Amino acid sequence: MTSFSTRKSYRYYDFIVAAFVTVLLCSNLIGAGKAAQVELPFFGTVVFGAGILFFPISYFFGDILTEVYGYAHDRRAVWCGFGALLFAAIMSTVVLALKPAPGDYNANLQTGLEAVFGNTWRIVLGSMLAFWAGSLLNAFVLAKMKIWTRGRFLWARTIGSTAVGEAVDSSLFYMIAFYGIWPTEQVVHVAMAQYLLKTSWEIVATPLTYAVVNFLKRRENEDFYDRETRFNPFSASIGR
Repeated sequence: MTSFSTRKSYRYYDFIVAAFVTVLLCSNLIGAGKAAQVELPFFGTVVFGAGILFFPISYFFGDILTEVYGYAHDRRAVWCGFGALLFAAIMSTVVLALKPAPGDYNANLQTGLEAVFGNTWRIVLGSMLAFWAGSLLNAFVLAKMKIWTRGRFLWARTIGSTAVGEAVDSSLFYMIAFYGIWPTEQVVHVAMAQYLLKTSWEIVATPLTYAVVNFLKRRENEDFYDRETRFNPFSASIGR
């Protein structure tokens, strides 16, 4: 087991980062601003952010990155995701600002693009800050718990770290993006529903987490412990 080592190459790290960023972009661009509802037994009508159906997958990848490769490698992936979100926000702003070509088709297309990609600055800011803070806090808690538990109880570490990270993520996003726009009661209700559903998703995914983590540890010959890591959230270095 590794505690602190020189930089080494990994077979699957880049693929996981690519999947992480893809999930992050899709869940934020497609479902972040939509409040949906579903009828559930015992709970009645539950209102939730549509992006919740897929965004928790990013935490799944984050747990895997921290557990196998360590905090610094997960932090690098988080900064890659942050950069991708920033570029998407800038690109959508520029594209929507361009005057559409003449014709009914282009006019209708412009309206549709504005509806899908015309997120307000508050949604963009809330999404980026919430993701950055929640993901890095998730990685920090998981890394520390791994040391405290001596690598045991993976299920407790992934669920516990997700519970902490998602609490920050959900609170920041909905307060920044929708406070004063939606009724306050709805903001709180949706944020709480999102938090509970995301954490529940982590619990359901636990067997898959075990399978992927064990596979990667064997194939990568790595099981990193962040005993000497500098937990600077503003660094993108993987040199610990």
